[in-house]
Amino acid sequence: MNNIRPARESDASRIAEMLVTNYRVNFYKFFKNDEYYFGELNVIDKAAEFTNDPSAVRETFVYDDGAVKGFIRISGTEIVKLYVEPTFQSCGIGGALVEYAIGQFGADHLWALEYNERGQAFYRRHGFELTGEKMTEDEWVPLLMMRRK
Repeated sequence: MNNIRPARESDASRIAEMLVTNYRVNFYKFFKNDEYYFGELNVIDKAAEFTNDPSAVRETFVYDDGAVKGFIRISGTEIVKLYVEPTFQSCGIGGALVEYAIGQFGADHLWALEYNERGQAFYRRHGFELTGEKMTEDEWVPLLMMRRK
């Protein structure tokens, strides 16, 4: 947990870069929406969204061992976002961030992309289970509720 710290505005471009990269690598295959993934979705706009939203900065924590390799956003007890640079996935960074959220904030629920079986399996390893509750975000993104046992 020593490598996890609160995000700073100066982390915005790195956080945005990880978010955009993960969306393209992990989610494009499900939606095949070139206009969104290679047009609207970009690092400059995502970095600006982060720095212009004080709650985003306040609710985000980064894994930083000399380089920012992952981040988690926690709102109350909800895990809102969790992304690890693809190069460093499966190295324990995501697990450290989730356990930090659980230990420090009592994180007990999140919305997972319905198609993201790998992500759901990851959260199950950390004590979360599907509840059967569903919602659609932005009119086309199917999400499933996961709650910690």
